[in-house]
Amino acid sequence: MSDIAIKVENLGKLYRLGEIGTGTLSNDLSRTWARFRGKEDPFAKIGETNDRTTKGTSDFVWSLKDVNFEVKQGEVLGIIGRNGAGKSTLLKILSKVTAPTIGSVKVRGRIASLLEVGTGFHPELTGRENIFLNGAILGMTKVEIRSKFDEIVDFSGIERYIDTPVKRYSSGMYVRLAFAVSAFLEPEILIVDEVLAVGDAEFQKKCLGRMKDVSDKDGRTVLFVSHNMAAIANLSNRICCFENGRLAKQGGVRECIDYYLKANSTKHNSDLTSFTLADPDFRFVNFEFVEVGLGNVFYTSNKIGFKYVYEVKQEAHGLRVGFDIIDNFENIIFRSFHDDLDKETSHFLPGLYESSGFIPANLLKDGAYIIRLKIGIHNVRWIIDEQIEFKINLAKIDSLNTNYNDERPGLTMPIINWTTKQIYNA
Repeated sequence: MSDIAIKVENLGKLYRLGEIGTGTLSNDLSRTWARFRGKEDPFAKIGETNDRTTKGTSDFVWSLKDVNFEVKQGEVLGIIGRNGAGKSTLLKILSKVTAPTIGSVKVRGRIASLLEVGTGFHPELTGRENIFLNGAILGMTKVEIRSKFDEIVDFSGIERYIDTPVKRYSSGMYVRLAFAVSAFLEPEILIVDEVLAVGDAEFQKKCLGRMKDVSDKDGRTVLFVSHNMAAIANLSNRICCFENGRLAKQGGVRECIDYYLKANSTKHNSDLTSFTLADPDFRFVNFEFVEVGLGNVFYTSNKIGFKYVYEVKQEAHGLRVGFDIIDNFENIIFRSFHDDLDKETSHFLPGLYESSGFIPANLLKDGAYIIRLKIGIHNVRWIIDEQIEFKINLAKIDSLNTNYNDERPGLTMPIINWTTKQIYNA
C-alpha cells in the first residue's frame, strides 16, 4: 500500500550463544545451502524462546520470532518491553545493521538510525566531517547538507567543539550531535533507541519535541524505543509491546502501556496470609488497594484507593489506622491517619471495622514508593509499626493536563486550584 512506510512479515532472528557460526564447517555449509535454496535454517528448529531469566538446553536462541506489523507514513510507533525482549535487535534489522534469519522487511524511504552512542560516526573525524559523512550515507548532496548544517550545530549545542575529533567527545556530546544529524538530514524514517537517556533533561526535552515536529509537521515516520512511559505516551500514535522476542501486543497507546505495566508488576509485597499479630485487643484482617487493575502500578493522574479491615476486641480510645508514604531513600513523604479530620472516629467499641480512603491524584510524582502501615493508640503504643509494607510504582502519563509538558521539581506534584481575575483594564 502507498501509505505503508515499513512492513514486517514473519520476522525472526536466531543467534547461537557463545560462538560465531554453527561450530563446524559442514553445518555452516548446510546452513548456507539451505539459505541459497530459500529453505528454512536447519538449526532454527532447535532454537529456544528468548527468555534471559531461565537456563536453556539449546545453544540457539530466537532473539525475535514470528513478528508481524506495519507502520504507516507519518506515524510514530512506540516500542516497549523489558531488557532483552528483542527491541534493539528489531531496530538493527530495520536499519540493515544485521540480517533476519527468516521473514522479510519492506521499507519505503531513507532510514536514519540512532541505535547507540555515536552510531555511524568515525572517531578520528571531527564533528563537522561526521555531519557530511552521515549526510552522504543517507544519499544527500553537499548542498543539501550545507543547508541544514547550521540547524544541526545549533540544535546539538556543541558549536565550540564542532572541529574537534569526536573521539574526544563525552557520551552526552556524542548523543547531541548524533541525534541532531539524524533528525535534521531529512530521512523519511527516523529510528531512535534508548540512547536519549544519556543526555541531560533539557536535551531530552528538545529531542522529544523535535521528534514530534518530524512526525506532525514533516510527515515523517518515527520508531521510538524507550523505558520512559511518559515519553512513549506523549509521542506515540501506536505501540508495539515485546516479550521474550515475540510481539505480545500492539495497538492503542493506553491499552499497550497498561498491558506492559501489568505484565511487569507484582501483585503485592507483604504476605498477609502468613502475618500474625499477637495483640489481645486488636486483630488485623486485611489491607488492599481498590480497583488496582495494574498490580502495584498506578498512574499519577489517578487516585489510589485503599481499604483496611480489622477487628477491635476491647473498647479503645485514641486508636488510629494509617500509613507512611516513603520514597526509595527512606524519606517519609507524608503520614496519614483515619482520624485526621475527625478525632471522634478514634473511639472504638468492640467489633469488625473497615476504614477506606484514597491518595489524591496528581499528588505524588512518578517513581517508586513504599506504603508502610501504621496502627496504634495515640501516645500509648504501636500495634503495627514496620511489620507490613507495600511497594507501589507511579507512572507519569497525562498526569498534568496542561499545555506544557514540563518537568516539575520537588517531592510532590499537587494540582492547586487557582483563581485569576482582572482587577482593572489597562
